[in-house]
Amino acid sequence: MREPIVTSDLRNGNSDKPLVVGIGGTTRTPSSTDRALRLALRGAEEAGATVHCFSGPFLVRLPHFAPEHQTRSEEQRELVETMRRADGLIVASPGYHGGVSGLVKNALDLLEDLSGDQRSYLDGRAVGLVVTAAGWQAAVTTLDALRAIVHALRGWPTPLGAALNTTEPIFDAQGNCTDAKAAAALSAVGRQVVEFAMRHSPRAQRSSHVS
Repeated sequence: MREPIVTSDLRNGNSDKPLVVGIGGTTRTPSSTDRALRLALRGAEEAGATVHCFSGPFLVRLPHFAPEHQTRSEEQRELVETMRRADGLIVASPGYHGGVSGLVKNALDLLEDLSGDQRSYLDGRAVGLVVTAAGWQAAVTTLDALRAIVHALRGWPTPLGAALNTTEPIFDAQGNCTDAKAAAALSAVGRQVVEFAMRHSPRAQRSSHVS
């Protein structure tokens, strides 16, 4: 099935709800990172957002970002145009050797195409961060690295970031989250992104003026 997966009514043109985009996952599907991202997006959806997910199978088809080249693939254009409309973002990366995976970083590098927008890069957008790693050290260092990337892109990292140690049981064979604390943290990340968007996004401000 073709990615990205639309998990709610983005295609219906709903203009009242904030749009929260998810970017993340791995080349392996399903993965803990993908499952964690979807749980965070579910939290955003339950908080009142429209959500849109660019997961691993989509990200793997993105060409390497080359700023000297102006041409873009269909997938690159789709990611950029969706992010241009977004009111918030959730990024989920595995911790590979203590840092962000190349797959996720390549997608984030593509946001350079937003540099000339009125809302440059991630300006005015809250960004929720999720990391899965085989150990706390890699999980924490990767979360710190993601926060630095978001700052460079002028985004607002949410107060809570979810770092998950996958050496401990988190998901069962069916993909259900068996760790109540992890599930609560992921839901809270999605909720905080929406709460910020409700207050600060142009979409929310237009809605408040109409009402």
